[in-house]
Amino acid sequence: MHYTFSEIIWLILIYSFLGWFVETIVGTIRKKKFVNRGFSSGPFCFIYGTAAVIMIIALEDLERRPVFLFLGCMAIATMIEWFAGKILERLNQQKWWDYSRKRWNFDGYICLQYSLLWGALGVLAVRYGDSDFTDLFHLIPQPFGDLLIGGAVIGIVVDMSVSSAAALHIGKPAKAAVRWNRSVAVVTRRFTHFIVNHVERRMERAYPLIQEARKDIEKEGHFAEGCCFYKIVWLFVIGSFMGDIVETIFCRITAGVWMSRSSLVWGPFSIVWGLAIAAATILLHKDRDKPDRYLFFVGTFWGGAYEYLCSVFSELFFGRVFWDYTGIPFNLGGRINLLYCFFWGIAAVVWIKVLYPCVSGWIEKIPRITGHILTWCLIVFMSVNMLVSAAALVRYNHRTAGERSDHVIDQLLDTYFDDARMERIYPNAKTKEEVGTPKEIPVSR
Repeated sequence: MHYTFSEIIWLILIYSFLGWFVETIVGTIRKKKFVNRGFSSGPFCFIYGTAAVIMIIALEDLERRPVFLFLGCMAIATMIEWFAGKILERLNQQKWWDYSRKRWNFDGYICLQYSLLWGALGVLAVRYGDSDFTDLFHLIPQPFGDLLIGGAVIGIVVDMSVSSAAALHIGKPAKAAVRWNRSVAVVTRRFTHFIVNHVERRMERAYPLIQEARKDIEKEGHFAEGCCFYKIVWLFVIGSFMGDIVETIFCRITAGVWMSRSSLVWGPFSIVWGLAIAAATILLHKDRDKPDRYLFFVGTFWGGAYEYLCSVFSELFFGRVFWDYTGIPFNLGGRINLLYCFFWGIAAVVWIKVLYPCVSGWIEKIPRITGHILTWCLIVFMSVNMLVSAAALVRYNHRTAGERSDHVIDQLLDTYFDDARMERIYPNAKTKEEVGTPKEIPVSR
């Protein structure tokens, strides 16, 4: 089932509200006073809405396979909860929730009983909730429904912006407050300060584990010192390049052929690997002193879930299946398989323990001014590269379906990215109808 943008936002709002309602009720009963749970100030816990919509879209193929559907929902919800917990801790250097006292917990962010609960709730959402709630949305007269969604999007952006500012303020009171106040107009400074402080106090009441304040020492240091924005950009580009090279060599060794492994039309870059390296660094760079088995487990579990989601969404957006593991034992829908999940685990250990410290040191040796200039050049190049690649893939899919267009952009794409060139760049990309026989080699990501 394909959903419109309005339907997706509607489902996010519905499930976010239901999640907030349950969280607030439970928190109020425990504390014996009203507690407004959630990162945002409104009656929404967007972690629930995001997880539910990802489940609905990504696990549609498993709707008639209840056991795998349950496991998929449990994996996605658990991954999102762990990911959100890690990100929030990186903002404040403190956990927002802690399951360390619960049995069968992992890292204090997730635990078995909640994962089982998320799996059961996810099954209900995928099999029943999405159709009922979308039908409810279509009962709203037009254009009031679209106006409601538009207003909700604006409200969410404003709410999340203020909440993010408050989260930064909690962890870095002096520096973050100055940055925030300088970024707004003088006329609205006091009002903004009042709003941020209000949201900050709400967060502290809802999540008592948040560290209220900490010293933030200003350092000039080296370029891209620590796990900052500039370093993440470089790691994304380097990871994309390294991933393409590794897959190309792996293909040559296992299949005896050289072929393009790139995700983009310009240059040897594998976006799936680049995003994985960037995300792994953000989430795990402070865990490099933990045992190898910890990193291996995290890499295996999250890598498999990540690859599954990439497969689903690339197929939805571009109409192409970029890899298919139906010929490999222990696969799930041809999207992932157990062997390659183990590869993700090994890659996590090697990257965090061995490669990241070296690559990080090389990046920090770049002169500061040169580094900033080169970083923004890379951002522009990769952004344009991804935009053109996406457009070329969409047009490639339309041409395969026999759709013609007189639009000037489509004509340019047909001229510079014709079928022959697209087949060279994406030699194993197939439509869903073409997929049916096992692959002898993993296809390009």
